[in-house]
Amino acid sequence: MTTPPITRGVRTWHKRRSKFTSRPGDAERWVKSRDTQPRPRRKRSPFTARLTIDVVPDLRGRIKVAAFQRGVTVADMLRDLLLKSFPNTDGGTP
Repeated sequence: MTTPPITRGVRTWHKRRSKFTSRPGDAERWVKSRDTQPRPRRKRSPFTARLTIDVVPDLRGRIKVAAFQRGVTVADMLRDLLLKSFPNTDGGTP
């Protein structure tokens, strides 16, 4: 959102600065003070496909809580579950 301040009869436009987040005073110290280590990224196949399923909100909540308690993402947890349920077979069909 912009506000039109009037200065000496000349109209200028400027954007309002958001006060939503605060900036750290010392960026170097802020970056180095990270408490948690980043999660190791799983190496994925170069060819992936997106899978969309519909679940009821209660089930979605339980899945999210379980993933959080295990310290993994929902996507990684469900990927592992699907890999265990549908192992790769050499014949092409399960």
